[in-house]
Amino acid sequence: MANTAKLQGIFTPNIVPLDARGQINEAELRRYTDWLIDRGVHGLYPNGSTGEFTRFTPEERRRIIAIIVDQARGRVPVLAGAAEANTRETISACEYYHSLGARAVAIVSPFYYKLSPAAVYAYFKEIADHSPIDITLYNIPMFASPIDVPTVQRLAEECERVVAIKDSSGEIPHMIRMIQAVRPHRPEFSFLTGWDAALMPMLLVGCDGGTNATSGVVPEITRKLFDLTVAHRIDEARELQYKLTALFDAMIYSADFPEGFRAALKLRGIDTGESRQPYTEAQHLQMETISNSLACLLAEEGFADEPIGGCPTGADKVDPDQVSRIVQGVLAELKQRGLA
Repeated sequence: MANTAKLQGIFTPNIVPLDARGQINEAELRRYTDWLIDRGVHGLYPNGSTGEFTRFTPEERRRIIAIIVDQARGRVPVLAGAAEANTRETISACEYYHSLGARAVAIVSPFYYKLSPAAVYAYFKEIADHSPIDITLYNIPMFASPIDVPTVQRLAEECERVVAIKDSSGEIPHMIRMIQAVRPHRPEFSFLTGWDAALMPMLLVGCDGGTNATSGVVPEITRKLFDLTVAHRIDEARELQYKLTALFDAMIYSADFPEGFRAALKLRGIDTGESRQPYTEAQHLQMETISNSLACLLAEEGFADEPIGGCPTGADKVDPDQVSRIVQGVLAELKQRGLA
């Protein structure tokens, strides 16, 4: 039987701190886990894209989950990234994470090879039929074979173990179509968004939460945005979404992912170490400029000190009209469908 506790709220896809030798810094990872829980995240999502799962060995991925589950001690659920290169290894990871006490696993659609919807269905069906732990589908079409609506619906209807989907496409209409197709038959099925810039509108159309990289840097803001939105305090939530989008854009577009998030997290006092991805000297110099920009954004909310020399005035902000148009469009769509 599947676990009946619904996946909802903000699950943090965390950076993994590394030491000077480039190895997992267990002490800092444990401290970071406590830091996130103390600041209100609803759950943890290690071995995701932000956690750079492809840059760790299978043994290291298992160790990361073991450390975080142990440190969390049941205070929040752990959604363990279980993406491996084939069904056999993925099922083995599912079995191990179940033995550790993880709440569920998240499995990315087959990557590198772009597969047909029929092949994507067969991949997840094979895993779901043999997994002892609940499964969250992970749709990230920029990096892996897309999971279309009919495939999500079919898996939800046929596989009890498939209990949720994390969608990182950022497409609100796609999310609406998935919810409409699945929720009438599986009301306990969870919908999570992985696109921070649309967190508020996604929650308004019916998402249960998100796996948002910004929550690894400013968990206080993402948690507050979630609480305000589900309470339908729209004006307050909208203003917070503007701020979150500005920070998200700065972190995701200013450097190779997830280096912007690593730089911002360092400003919050977490010793992340350096990435395993080599960078040129010019890129390292560029990161100093990016860090100063991020420091200014974090300083506005009291999360970091301004860099030496201060922050520029009149810096470009996120376009509030753009976010407002999205929110108003969502509300209009809900009213038209009799949902608001």
